[in-house]
Amino acid sequence: MSKTEHWLTPSWPAPKNIHAATTFRSGGVSQNNFSSLNLAVHVGDNNERVLQNRNIIRDGLALPAEPVWLEQVHGNQAVDASLAETLPHADASYTNQSGIVCAVMTADCLPLLVCSKDGMQVAAIHAGWRGLLAGVITNTLTAMQASAARENFLVWLGPAIGPDCFEVGAEVREAFLEKSDQFDQAFKPQHNGKWLADIYRLARSELAMLGVGEVYGGGYCTFTEHERFYSFRRDRYTGRMATLIWRE
Repeated sequence: MSKTEHWLTPSWPAPKNIHAATTFRSGGVSQNNFSSLNLAVHVGDNNERVLQNRNIIRDGLALPAEPVWLEQVHGNQAVDASLAETLPHADASYTNQSGIVCAVMTADCLPLLVCSKDGMQVAAIHAGWRGLLAGVITNTLTAMQASAARENFLVWLGPAIGPDCFEVGAEVREAFLEKSDQFDQAFKPQHNGKWLADIYRLARSELAMLGVGEVYGGGYCTFTEHERFYSFRRDRYTGRMATLIWRE
């Protein structure tokens, strides 16, 4: 996976007209808990600094337009980014048009990027465990299937909380197992009656059940990599990274 000082780019066999990145927490102007490249206006940071940070990534990544930001609600709604006129209440966006930037913000939850092998469709998905359980990946791919079958999609898993740090209650595991026993291998028991959940494996299991075979990424831990990533579980009062994708 290649990287610059302040963001990383996916290592996946996407068509040459597909561009994507995930920002690190460094390289911006926010201060204190939000130091320094916070891109979220809803977390208590100074709005002017957030807008400066958004300008930094727009210029640094040579974005063709302002990203289509979402009002993320840990749900399963996917919206067509080309039709978004206000701040959509959704956890994923997709488009088949060039010059439109799909984006999600995270600080432990899993960001997924999707593109079709012909380079015509892209999507960005915000998937915490609630969104995964509710089917946000399925809904997004279903919305994109007008011109591409699922086996023609590539998926990249961006930085999320790692499998040794994501503790959940037994009810979370039970809810996933009620959906499919294929999720069982994503959970490890703890001595306190709780479970460690591998959010990367949960997503890979979902994608496998959907018939998506080419899945990349998934090697970071936002909780333990303090210098690179924001983590809500680690710090609570903190900023957000952005994961973005667009096509020429």
